[in-house]
Amino acid sequence: MQRLPKMMTKIGGPVCDVFINHRGIDTKRNVAGLLYDNLTRIGVRAFLDSMNMKPGDRLFQHIDRGILGCKVGVAVFSPRYCDSYFCLHELALLMESNKRVVPIFYDVKPSQLTVKDNGTCPPADLQRFAFALEDAKNTVGLTFNSLNGDWSELLRNASEAVIMNLLEVKEERKYAKKQR
Repeated sequence: MQRLPKMMTKIGGPVCDVFINHRGIDTKRNVAGLLYDNLTRIGVRAFLDSMNMKPGDRLFQHIDRGILGCKVGVAVFSPRYCDSYFCLHELALLMESNKRVVPIFYDVKPSQLTVKDNGTCPPADLQRFAFALEDAKNTVGLTFNSLNGDWSELLRNASEAVIMNLLEVKEERKYAKKQR
């Protein structure tokens, strides 16, 4: 993975515990929105663009700050996920900053996710996105089929995965402090 630019590591402090990366058109009104509601209800500070941003916010600055300040990322992969530059940028930043990422494969199989070159994206970004996507596809995640899946089970499993990862990050940080 490539290293983060120095200025990126200086963008603000903790914004959230969990950053929810998703393709809004596919998942904002179902899995991403429901997961956000469930996590915030149990006291986890979650970042979902439609809930944490207001008119006038600088898009990349606000989102990048949320990613760099989070402890865990949730990547909700969906059929049109890879069509979005923003989704892939967020995923790349999560992976490059070595965040723990919980993948949710919503109505899509990992093998169906590929970075497409539509001619508008610089080659360096395409490479970043492809590396990040492969890394995420090789991370244990949750799968869900919206036609016959159990929504309450998905939300329970996703919330539990987030909480377990948050606890592990907390323990790792505590251990790292003791080592200093």
